[in-house]
Amino acid sequence: MFDRYEAGEQAVLVHVNFTDENSKEDLAELELLVSSAGVNAVEVITTSRSAPQAKFFVGSGKAEEIAAAVKAHDANVVIFNHSLSPSQERNLEAVCQCRVLDRTGLILDIFAQRARTVSYTHLTLPTTPYV
Repeated sequence: MFDRYEAGEQAVLVHVNFTDENSKEDLAELELLVSSAGVNAVEVITTSRSAPQAKFFVGSGKAEEIAAAVKAHDANVVIFNHSLSPSQERNLEAVCQCRVLDRTGLILDIFAQRARTVSYTHLTLPTTPYV
């Protein structure tokens, strides 16, 4: 639905603090990954939850806040510091009207940007949407 972003684009970062200590993701590491991808983080939105919400991962109110930040900063991509299900990505893309990536997708895109050999095919195939 949305094309892969190009270096130099604007991103809204989303980080959720869970009460479960086993699900800690490092926000500073995400910012370094985003920088490595050549993307400019224009805003970081954080929230706390006890568990992910099924439809948007974050609550519907926070999803609207993210969409407002995308519009205010004219961002091209929203990057979550957590793994999202395909339905959560689609739902968030519909609300935000831009590409939504999770942490794993960001890492795959960084590798794809730097791939110079046949391995490029191995990296782009898993990120290609079904037609």
